[in-house]
Amino acid sequence: MISKVEGFIMSEVPYGDTSKIINVLTKEHGLIGIICKGSKSLKSKNRATTLRFTYAIFNIYYKENKLSTLIDAEIIDNLINIKNDIVLISYLNYLTELTNQVIKQGDEKEIYAIFINAILLIDKGFNPMVVTNIVEVKYLEYLGVFINLDTCSKCGSNKDIVTISFNDGGLICKKCYQNEEIVDLKIVRILRNYLYVDLEKISKIDIDNNLVKKINLFLDLYYEQYTGLYLQSKKFLKNMTD
Repeated sequence: MISKVEGFIMSEVPYGDTSKIINVLTKEHGLIGIICKGSKSLKSKNRATTLRFTYAIFNIYYKENKLSTLIDAEIIDNLINIKNDIVLISYLNYLTELTNQVIKQGDEKEIYAIFINAILLIDKGFNPMVVTNIVEVKYLEYLGVFINLDTCSKCGSNKDIVTISFNDGGLICKKCYQNEEIVDLKIVRILRNYLYVDLEKISKIDIDNNLVKKINLFLDLYYEQYTGLYLQSKKFLKNMTD
């Protein structure tokens, strides 16, 4: 069956001397493998459109639960600003590796939308740390370590919130507070905004840089403690941005 799919190339694997297999996160079918015959050849029409980090429309012979076959592809966005900046490439590499882990756990179509809208925002010049943190907050639910940002994690109250607790996985109210570390409530409010914001509708990001760094540190620690993910791309990104 010939099918037209929108997708992003997450990785590529050599296949013989002139061909490759690309792993594409698609809007329509989630993560699929596509064999690209002859695409490594210098004369191939598909050489440029089958590279990692390509966002395109792929015309394929689709086979469910099997390798599909590429006919051709048309690039949607070259992501040129990201690809010309080593720091932004590091963010993209991390988001791609993180997304590869998350799609094993959740709704691929929802994850696809989060991922694509995030990388488009970064390419447009939005703060890459903020955008990445928004993605990280949204992905926690799929990873099974959701932060409760609506009510007290102990009693369920939404009044008199004083902090957020790592150990309890969410907010703590004044009545339930037991010497937990006090986290700035500005951070709590921003984290909640991250959870509920629609990435596709973001037109402006205006957050104090000190708060951005504190939120990033909070999420780094939360991911390290609860997700069990140790990604090389994250380590590299931290070295680039610290």
